[in-house]
Amino acid sequence: MDDLVMEDLVSELLKPLRLTGVFDSRWHVNAPWAIEGDAEQSCAVLHYVVDGHCWVGADGRTPLELRAGDLAVFPTGTAHRLADRPERRGVPLRAVLPERRPGTSGAIRIGGDGPESRLLCAGLHYDAGAATGLYGALPWALVLDRRQVDDEPLLRDTLRLLSSGRPAGPGDRLITLRAFEMAFVLALRPLLRELADNPAALPALRHAGVSKALVIVATRFAEPWTVESLAREAGMSRSALTAAFRTLVGESPARHLTGRRMQEAARLLSETSVPQGAVPGRVGYRSAVGFHLAFRKWFGTTPGDYRAKGLAGPAGS
Repeated sequence: MDDLVMEDLVSELLKPLRLTGVFDSRWHVNAPWAIEGDAEQSCAVLHYVVDGHCWVGADGRTPLELRAGDLAVFPTGTAHRLADRPERRGVPLRAVLPERRPGTSGAIRIGGDGPESRLLCAGLHYDAGAATGLYGALPWALVLDRRQVDDEPLLRDTLRLLSSGRPAGPGDRLITLRAFEMAFVLALRPLLRELADNPAALPALRHAGVSKALVIVATRFAEPWTVESLAREAGMSRSALTAAFRTLVGESPARHLTGRRMQEAARLLSETSVPQGAVPGRVGYRSAVGFHLAFRKWFGTTPGDYRAKGLAGPAGS
């Protein structure tokens, strides 16, 4: 895959994502210890090892060891455990942190008599309507080791600042949210570039037809595409593109195209002063009625109410 195509796909994954809230916590744990985290909906999870080390595992997954300075990102909030030993089972996270509302902070202290580790952990809640099918197909866990973190000085310094404690004073919640949002994007950027060279991790990036269709949807969604015309542009038949898309991206090309158009429509309605009547044409709809029906089905509200109330997130599939 050439660099331009990869940049387009990285942009597709990163540009629409925006955090709506963060719960962060600081862990001081002495071995033996283990904590089991639940699956999180519309929430990425971040673990940064400040000192010491830990193992990250999940059912059916190979355990990963994290050392001081390493960062692990769970893009879709897959259930996982953290422990001082890979085979150790532990207590549920909800037992030690029962309240994890976005905008708040917590702490975990487990006082064994073994070596100490310190971690910064966060649940990064994002707008589900902005997450593409390709984002949902990312691996369960992505890891940057200390060297890779140090190669991104802004990421390294942001993580160190956040691990030292929450900002205190006016605007502290907004500052914390934006700092974690920056860390999230800065971490995903090198990880996604690395995935481009590993087709087993994200095969959609190595499938010529599917990757071309993904770039078209990402950058040319305002054109009057149909699945048939998209397939022709990708050099595939309609049925072959649909089958490959479902396998590699996790949704049909039609839904992926609709999702991208809805993302842009939501952005125009919530972040710009573009007249509401001009939005359908800006996102590839020739019919205002068709756009209105599609928007209401996707978000569970009308475009006018969305702009007025600032709602976000699809009602479902």
